[in-house]
Amino acid sequence: MNVLIIEDEPAAAENLKYILKEIEPSITFETVIDTVVDAIDFFNSPHNIELAFFDIHLADGISFEIFEKAQVNSPIIFTTAYDEYAIKAFKVNSIDYLLKPIDEDELKNAINKYKTSKQTTSLPKQFQQVLQMLNIEKRTFKSTYLVQQRDTFIPLSVNEIAYFTIDTGIVKAISFDEKEYNISEKLEDIETQINPDEFFRVNRQFIVHRKAIKNLQLYFNGKLILNLEPKPTEQIVVSKAKAPQLKKWIY
Repeated sequence: MNVLIIEDEPAAAENLKYILKEIEPSITFETVIDTVVDAIDFFNSPHNIELAFFDIHLADGISFEIFEKAQVNSPIIFTTAYDEYAIKAFKVNSIDYLLKPIDEDELKNAINKYKTSKQTTSLPKQFQQVLQMLNIEKRTFKSTYLVQQRDTFIPLSVNEIAYFTIDTGIVKAISFDEKEYNISEKLEDIETQINPDEFFRVNRQFIVHRKAIKNLQLYFNGKLILNLEPKPTEQIVVSKAKAPQLKKWIY
């Protein structure tokens, strides 16, 4: 099987190639493309790829733009780091996708589906509709959480929160002035409610504000240690798969 990868993050592309080889050792890679422009040139030229992986956000635009200027006939699996809100757009429009960081079992299922069907993915004609759903600038985000202090409820501005964390099943918001508040929301729900330009889900236990990040430290096996201010009670480890996304988000 000859595969094309369209991905602008080198570490993510290498990780995808590694997992694909683990699943299907016979896979060959045509190339890795990191821009919309180069992808258009590729599909407008003769090629023999059998399957393509498209990242959504590329260095020079959105990968959906490729279909406006090139004829893409190969099956496609989109890879995306978008939250559940955006994933609904893919489900509604019958687009195959994998959520980053790529899970090996999900990737294996996608490959098996491709082998079974051997058919070109049915791409939606209404790309603009999907783009609108993915356009986070048009979304509104939660600005305040109502938190309880003894017998009083007070509004807590999201701008005051350094990070959200979960401790023994209880979700807490830690403010920049080191105060702690219990939040009656699941961490998964909070992730979809707040602005992803300001907050990042670094692991299962923490969602951190950009301004709370003090520095990143190299850890073993490609992982990172994330140091925050104010300092949390436990060490925050960022996985090898998540580390490139975090660095890209910060810079």
